[in-house]
Amino acid sequence: MSTRSEASPVLVATQLSKRYGALQACDQVSLSVLAGEIHALIGPNGAGKSTLINVLSGAVAPDSGGLLLNGRDVTRAPMQQRVAAGLARSYQITNIFQKSSVMDNLLIAVQAQQGSQFSFLRSRERDTALHQAAQALALECSIDASLWDLSAGTLPHGEQRKLEFALAWAARPSVLLLDEPMAGMGPDETLRLTELIESLRGRAAMLLVEHDMQAVFRLADRISVLVYGRVIATGTPDEIRANETVRQAYLGDEGSTC
Repeated sequence: MSTRSEASPVLVATQLSKRYGALQACDQVSLSVLAGEIHALIGPNGAGKSTLINVLSGAVAPDSGGLLLNGRDVTRAPMQQRVAAGLARSYQITNIFQKSSVMDNLLIAVQAQQGSQFSFLRSRERDTALHQAAQALALECSIDASLWDLSAGTLPHGEQRKLEFALAWAARPSVLLLDEPMAGMGPDETLRLTELIESLRGRAAMLLVEHDMQAVFRLADRISVLVYGRVIATGTPDEIRANETVRQAYLGDEGSTC
Protein backbone atom coordinates (compact mmCIF):
# COMPACT_ATOMS: atom_id res chain seq x y z
CA MET A 1 0.00 0.00 0.00
CA SER A 2 1.38 3.37 -1.06
CA THR A 3 2.34 6.02 1.44
CA ARG A 4 1.64 8.69 -1.23
CA SER A 5 4.92 10.34 -0.32
CA GLU A 6 4.70 12.38 -3.54
CA ALA A 7 1.35 13.94 -2.54
CA SER A 8 1.03 17.28 -0.79
CA PRO A 9 -0.88 17.70 2.47
CA VAL A 10 -4.46 18.96 2.18
CA LEU A 11 -5.16 19.05 5.93
CA VAL A 12 -2.46 20.13 8.37
CA ALA A 13 -3.04 20.35 12.12
CA THR A 14 -0.29 21.99 14.16
CA GLN A 15 -0.18 21.59 17.94
CA LEU A 16 -3.96 21.57 18.37
CA SER A 17 -5.01 21.50 22.00
CA LYS A 18 -8.40 21.32 23.70
CA ARG A 19 -9.05 21.07 27.42
CA TYR A 20 -12.31 20.38 29.26
CA GLY A 21 -11.69 21.36 32.88
CA ALA A 22 -9.00 19.02 34.18
CA LEU A 23 -9.20 16.81 31.08
CA GLN A 24 -6.66 17.51 28.32
CA ALA A 25 -8.64 15.94 25.47
CA CYS A 26 -6.20 17.02 22.75
CA ASP A 27 -2.62 17.75 23.71
CA GLN A 28 -0.62 19.58 21.04
CA VAL A 29 -1.75 17.29 18.23
CA SER A 30 0.14 17.70 14.97
CA LEU A 31 -1.14 15.71 12.02
CA SER A 32 -1.12 15.94 8.23
CA VAL A 33 -3.40 14.22 5.73
CA LEU A 34 -2.06 13.93 2.19
CA ALA A 35 -4.07 14.41 -0.97
CA GLY A 36 -5.89 11.21 -1.89
CA GLU A 37 -4.68 9.14 1.05
CA ILE A 38 -6.70 7.20 3.60
CA HIS A 39 -5.20 8.18 6.95
CA ALA A 40 -6.49 6.23 9.93
CA LEU A 41 -6.62 7.64 13.45
CA ILE A 42 -6.71 4.94 16.11
CA GLY A 43 -6.44 4.81 19.87
CA PRO A 44 -8.19 3.51 22.98
CA ASN A 45 -11.50 4.84 24.24
CA GLY A 46 -11.00 8.22 25.85
CA ALA A 47 -7.88 8.97 23.78
CA GLY A 48 -9.40 12.17 22.38
CA LYS A 49 -10.27 10.96 18.87
CA SER A 50 -13.81 12.35 18.80
CA THR A 51 -12.64 15.66 20.27
CA LEU A 52 -9.99 15.93 17.57
CA ILE A 53 -12.54 15.20 14.82
CA ASN A 54 -14.82 17.86 16.30
CA VAL A 55 -11.95 20.37 16.34
CA LEU A 56 -10.99 19.53 12.75
CA SER A 57 -14.58 19.82 11.51
CA GLY A 58 -15.21 23.10 13.32
CA ALA A 59 -17.80 21.74 15.76
CA VAL A 60 -15.44 22.63 18.63
CA ALA A 61 -12.93 25.48 18.77
CA PRO A 62 -9.38 24.60 19.85
CA ASP A 63 -7.76 26.33 22.81
CA SER A 64 -4.53 26.69 20.83
CA GLY A 65 -2.82 25.48 17.69
CA GLY A 66 -3.58 25.89 14.01
CA LEU A 67 -5.34 24.16 11.12
CA LEU A 68 -4.76 24.53 7.38
CA LEU A 69 -7.24 23.18 4.83
CA ASN A 70 -5.99 23.21 1.26
CA GLY A 71 -3.45 25.81 2.32
CA ARG A 72 -6.05 28.08 3.92
CA ASP A 73 -6.02 28.89 7.63
CA VAL A 74 -9.38 27.65 8.94
CA THR A 75 -8.46 27.48 12.64
CA ARG A 76 -11.27 29.85 13.60
CA ALA A 77 -13.54 29.25 10.60
CA PRO A 78 -17.06 27.92 11.32
CA MET A 79 -18.19 24.56 9.99
CA GLN A 80 -20.00 25.94 6.93
CA GLN A 81 -16.87 27.75 5.77
CA ARG A 82 -14.85 24.57 6.13
CA VAL A 83 -17.43 22.69 4.08
CA ALA A 84 -17.21 25.37 1.38
CA ALA A 85 -13.42 25.01 1.48
CA GLY A 86 -13.63 21.26 0.84
CA LEU A 87 -14.18 19.50 4.20
CA ALA A 88 -16.99 17.03 4.88
CA ARG A 89 -17.64 14.55 7.68
CA SER A 90 -19.74 11.59 8.71
CA TYR A 91 -20.82 11.09 12.29
CA GLN A 92 -20.38 8.35 14.88
CA ILE A 93 -24.16 8.32 15.34
CA THR A 94 -26.04 7.95 12.05
CA ASN A 95 -27.11 11.40 10.85
CA ILE A 96 -29.71 11.07 8.08
CA PHE A 97 -33.27 12.25 7.48
CA GLN A 98 -34.96 9.20 8.98
CA LYS A 99 -38.55 9.90 7.82
CA SER A 100 -37.63 10.87 4.27
CA SER A 101 -37.01 8.38 1.49
CA VAL A 102 -33.51 7.34 0.57
CA MET A 103 -33.84 9.21 -2.73
CA ASP A 104 -35.09 12.36 -0.98
CA ASN A 105 -32.04 12.22 1.30
CA LEU A 106 -29.80 12.02 -1.75
CA LEU A 107 -31.69 14.78 -3.57
CA ILE A 108 -31.30 17.12 -0.59
CA ALA A 109 -27.56 16.43 -0.49
CA VAL A 110 -27.10 16.92 -4.23
CA GLN A 111 -29.23 20.07 -4.27
CA ALA A 112 -27.28 21.56 -1.36
CA GLN A 113 -24.00 21.01 -3.17
CA GLN A 114 -24.96 21.60 -6.79
CA GLY A 115 -28.05 23.80 -6.64
CA SER A 116 -26.28 26.84 -8.00
CA GLN A 117 -25.13 25.09 -11.15
CA PHE A 118 -28.71 23.93 -11.82
CA SER A 119 -30.25 27.33 -11.10
CA PHE A 120 -30.17 28.45 -14.73
CA LEU A 121 -32.19 25.43 -15.91
CA ARG A 122 -35.95 25.46 -16.38
CA SER A 123 -37.90 23.74 -13.60
CA ARG A 124 -38.49 20.38 -15.34
CA GLU A 125 -34.92 20.20 -16.66
CA ARG A 126 -33.57 21.13 -13.25
CA ASP A 127 -35.67 18.45 -11.57
CA THR A 128 -34.47 15.84 -14.07
CA ALA A 129 -30.84 16.88 -13.65
CA LEU A 130 -31.10 16.69 -9.85
CA HIS A 131 -32.66 13.22 -9.99
CA GLN A 132 -30.00 12.00 -12.39
CA ALA A 133 -27.26 13.33 -10.11
CA ALA A 134 -28.88 11.73 -7.05
CA GLN A 135 -29.23 8.39 -8.81
CA ALA A 136 -25.61 8.55 -9.94
CA LEU A 137 -24.56 9.26 -6.34
CA ALA A 138 -26.59 6.27 -5.11
CA LEU A 139 -24.93 3.94 -7.61
CA GLU A 140 -21.50 5.39 -6.86
CA CYS A 141 -22.02 4.59 -3.18
CA SER A 142 -23.49 1.10 -3.80
CA ILE A 143 -27.02 1.98 -2.66
CA ASP A 144 -29.27 -0.48 -4.49
CA ALA A 145 -32.16 0.94 -6.53
CA SER A 146 -34.60 -1.30 -4.65
CA LEU A 147 -34.00 0.87 -1.57
CA TRP A 148 -34.44 4.30 -3.12
CA ASP A 149 -38.16 4.68 -2.33
CA LEU A 150 -37.94 3.33 1.23
CA SER A 151 -37.93 5.55 4.30
CA ALA A 152 -34.32 5.98 5.34
CA GLY A 153 -35.13 5.08 8.96
CA THR A 154 -36.38 1.63 7.92
CA LEU A 155 -33.10 0.59 6.32
CA PRO A 156 -30.79 -1.92 8.00
CA HIS A 157 -28.08 -0.23 10.02
CA GLY A 158 -25.37 -0.93 7.46
CA GLU A 159 -27.41 0.62 4.66
CA GLN A 160 -28.10 3.68 6.81
CA ARG A 161 -24.37 4.10 7.31
CA LYS A 162 -23.80 3.83 3.56
CA LEU A 163 -26.48 6.46 3.00
CA GLU A 164 -24.82 8.78 5.50
CA PHE A 165 -21.50 8.24 3.73
CA ALA A 166 -23.22 9.17 0.44
CA LEU A 167 -24.60 12.39 1.96
CA ALA A 168 -21.07 13.43 2.94
CA TRP A 169 -19.64 12.28 -0.41
CA ALA A 170 -22.20 14.40 -2.27
CA ALA A 171 -20.21 17.48 -1.23
CA ARG A 172 -17.30 16.21 -3.38
CA PRO A 173 -14.89 17.03 -0.56
CA SER A 174 -11.15 17.20 -0.87
CA VAL A 175 -11.03 15.95 2.75
CA LEU A 176 -13.58 13.58 4.28
CA LEU A 177 -13.63 12.93 8.04
CA LEU A 178 -15.08 9.50 8.87
CA ASP A 179 -15.96 9.13 12.55
CA GLU A 180 -16.27 5.39 13.30
CA PRO A 181 -18.26 4.56 10.15
CA MET A 182 -18.33 0.83 11.04
CA ALA A 183 -19.81 1.39 14.52
CA GLY A 184 -22.59 -1.07 15.29
CA MET A 185 -22.10 -3.09 12.11
CA GLY A 186 -21.87 -6.82 11.71
CA PRO A 187 -19.00 -8.43 9.79
CA ASP A 188 -20.82 -8.49 6.42
CA GLU A 189 -21.91 -4.86 6.70
CA THR A 190 -18.41 -3.82 7.73
CA LEU A 191 -16.94 -5.61 4.73
CA ARG A 192 -19.35 -3.90 2.32
CA LEU A 193 -18.58 -0.43 3.69
CA THR A 194 -14.85 -1.19 3.67
CA GLU A 195 -15.11 -2.17 0.01
CA LEU A 196 -17.04 1.04 -0.74
CA ILE A 197 -14.40 3.23 0.90
CA GLU A 198 -11.66 1.29 -0.86
CA SER A 199 -13.37 1.80 -4.22
CA LEU A 200 -13.15 5.58 -3.74
CA ARG A 201 -9.49 5.59 -2.74
CA GLY A 202 -7.57 8.48 -4.25
CA ARG A 203 -10.62 10.60 -5.07
CA ALA A 204 -10.47 12.46 -1.75
CA ALA A 205 -8.27 12.45 1.31
CA MET A 206 -9.97 10.56 4.13
CA LEU A 207 -9.25 10.70 7.85
CA LEU A 208 -10.72 7.51 9.25
CA VAL A 209 -11.41 7.12 12.97
CA GLU A 210 -12.15 3.46 13.54
CA HIS A 211 -11.88 0.68 16.14
CA ASP A 212 -12.17 -2.19 13.64
CA MET A 213 -8.51 -3.03 13.16
CA GLN A 214 -9.10 -5.29 10.18
CA ALA A 215 -10.75 -2.42 8.33
CA VAL A 216 -8.04 0.01 9.44
CA PHE A 217 -5.13 -2.13 8.32
CA ARG A 218 -6.84 -2.96 5.03
CA LEU A 219 -7.70 0.64 4.16
CA ALA A 220 -5.02 2.88 5.64
CA ASP A 221 -2.10 4.29 3.69
CA ARG A 222 -0.87 5.77 6.97
CA ILE A 223 -1.97 5.47 10.59
CA SER A 224 -1.65 7.87 13.51
CA VAL A 225 -2.06 6.59 17.04
CA LEU A 226 -3.63 8.86 19.65
CA VAL A 227 -3.18 8.05 23.35
CA TYR A 228 -4.16 10.42 26.19
CA GLY A 229 -4.71 13.21 23.69
CA ARG A 230 -1.26 12.91 22.08
CA VAL A 231 -0.14 11.41 18.79
CA ILE A 232 2.47 8.85 19.83
CA ALA A 233 3.26 7.50 16.36
CA THR A 234 2.48 7.97 12.66
CA GLY A 235 3.51 5.58 9.93
CA THR A 236 2.52 2.97 7.41
CA PRO A 237 0.48 -0.02 8.62
CA ASP A 238 3.65 -2.14 8.73
CA GLU A 239 5.48 0.52 10.73
CA ILE A 240 2.62 0.80 13.21
CA ARG A 241 2.38 -2.99 13.59
CA ALA A 242 6.09 -3.11 14.41
CA ASN A 243 6.12 -0.12 16.76
CA GLU A 244 6.66 -1.45 20.28
CA THR A 245 5.37 1.72 21.94
CA VAL A 246 2.11 1.43 19.98
CA ARG A 247 1.77 -2.26 20.80
CA GLN A 248 2.17 -1.61 24.50
CA ALA A 249 -0.14 1.41 24.51
CA TYR A 250 -2.92 0.16 22.28
CA LEU A 251 -2.59 -2.69 19.79
CA GLY A 252 -1.44 -5.45 22.11
CA ASP A 253 -2.01 -8.81 20.49
CA GLU A 254 -4.27 -7.23 17.85
CA GLY A 255 -1.25 -6.00 15.94
CA SER A 256 -0.13 -9.52 15.16
CA THR A 257 -3.48 -10.52 13.61
CA CYS A 258 -4.22 -7.46 11.44
